[in-house]
Amino acid sequence: MSELIISVSGLRGIVGETLTPPVAARYLAAFCNQLTEPGPVVLSYDGRTSGPMLRDLAAAAIVACGRDVLDAGVAATPTVGVLVKQFNAAGAVQISASHNPPAYNGIKLFSAAGRVLDAASGAKVRELYLNDSISWNAADALGSCCAIDDPHASHLDAVLATVDVEAIRKRNFSVVLDSNHGSGSTLGRRLLEALGCRVIVLGDEPNGLFAHPPEPLAENLQGVCETIKSRGCDVGFCQDPDADRLALIDAAGKFIGEEYTVAMCVQRAMMKQPGPIVINLATSSMSQQVAIDAGATPYRSAVGEANVADMMIANAAVYGGEGNGGPIDPAVGYVRDSFVGMAHVLELMATTGKSIAELAAELPRFEIYKAKAEIGREALPAAMDQIAAELPDAEVSRIDGLRLSWSDRWLLVRGSNTEPIVRFIAEAPTLDEAKALCDRAEQIVNACT
Repeated sequence: MSELIISVSGLRGIVGETLTPPVAARYLAAFCNQLTEPGPVVLSYDGRTSGPMLRDLAAAAIVACGRDVLDAGVAATPTVGVLVKQFNAAGAVQISASHNPPAYNGIKLFSAAGRVLDAASGAKVRELYLNDSISWNAADALGSCCAIDDPHASHLDAVLATVDVEAIRKRNFSVVLDSNHGSGSTLGRRLLEALGCRVIVLGDEPNGLFAHPPEPLAENLQGVCETIKSRGCDVGFCQDPDADRLALIDAAGKFIGEEYTVAMCVQRAMMKQPGPIVINLATSSMSQQVAIDAGATPYRSAVGEANVADMMIANAAVYGGEGNGGPIDPAVGYVRDSFVGMAHVLELMATTGKSIAELAAELPRFEIYKAKAEIGREALPAAMDQIAAELPDAEVSRIDGLRLSWSDRWLLVRGSNTEPIVRFIAEAPTLDEAKALCDRAEQIVNACT
C-alpha cells in the first residue's frame, strides 16, 4: 500500500487504499474549517475515472461545513484559479493527481487569491486533518451546490488578452493537441481555434482513459510524435491530465520537452516587457540566461508552485514557472498554465517567423541529468554537509535541500518527503559533465551511510 502524500497545497493517494472517502471528507473539512474569507468554494476535477465520485464526495463535505459550492465539472487546474477570482470565492478544490497513474487521485487546494495554498495555510490544513480537529455544521447551517455555466470562458478571455491574436491568426498554424483524455481539451480546442489554428485533438474526451502514461515525457509520446510528423503539423502541444504542464514537439516529430516550454515563454515575455522572473532551483538555466541577456533579474525559489508564486509576488516578477512545463503569467494567474504556454509559444513563433525547432536551437544549451540513492532521513543532513565540504568552490544555497552552483553548471540534492532516498539533479554544458556531478554527490552519500 502506497503512503498517502500530503504536501503544502494538497494530498495524493491511491483511490480505495490510501485515498478513501473518510480521508477525503476529513481533509476537505479541515480545509473549510481554516478558511477565513467569506464566499463559496469552487470545485472541479481533471477527468479521471474516480473524479466524479470524489467530486460528489467533496461537494457533500464542503456543503456540510456550511460553504456553498460552485461546481465547474471537468476543468483544468489553472482554470480553477481564474474562477476563484471571477466569483470572489473563498477558495477552491481541484480533484486531480496531476501526472500520476490512473489508480491515483488527489485534492489540490486554492486560496481566495486564486492560487494554490501557501506553506503556512497548507500546514494549518494538515495539522487540523492529522489532529482530527474538525467540525461539521448543523442542518440549519448547511451550504448549497450549483453548477457554473461555461466555466472556461473567463480563462479563455484572460489568455487571449495576453497575446496579439491577429498576428497568430495570420499564420494559420497547424497544431496537434494531445490532451490524453484529461481536462486539457475542455479549453485547449477553444483556445487554439480562437487563435486561428487548424487543430487535431488527441484524447479529446475527458474520461480519464489515458491513451498513454499521463506524464508528458519523451518515452510516453512516441505515438504523438509520429502523428505530428505524418500530418505535417507546425507544432505539437502535450498536456498532463490537469493541464498545468505543457511539453513541446516540433514539426519533424522531435520531442522538444518541458524545460523548453518555460524558456520560450520567458523569451517571449522578455521581448514584450523585460523584468524580473522566478524559476525554481531545479529548473534549467535556459530561462535564467534568457532573462540575464535581456537585462532582467532572475530569481530562484524552492521547488514547488506555491514557492514560485510567493517569490513572484514578493519581487513583482513579470513571469515565472517551473521546468516541468509550467509557465506562470501574473496577468492570468499565479498558477502553472498550459494554455498560457500554448498561446505564448504560438505568439513567439508568429512574431519571430521561426519554427519550434529553430527557437529551441537558439536557446542557451544545457544538459540535465538526474539520479537517486538510498539514505535514511537522519543521515541526510550530514551527507549534504559533506557534499558541500568536498565541493568548496561552489555557491551554496540551502533554501531547499542543498544547491551548489558554478558559472555554467549546478547540482541540487534533495531528500524525498515520502521515501528514504535522496535525489540528485545536475545541469551542465554536456550530459557527461552533469552526470559526473551527480555521480560525485552519490559517491559522497554512499560513503556517509
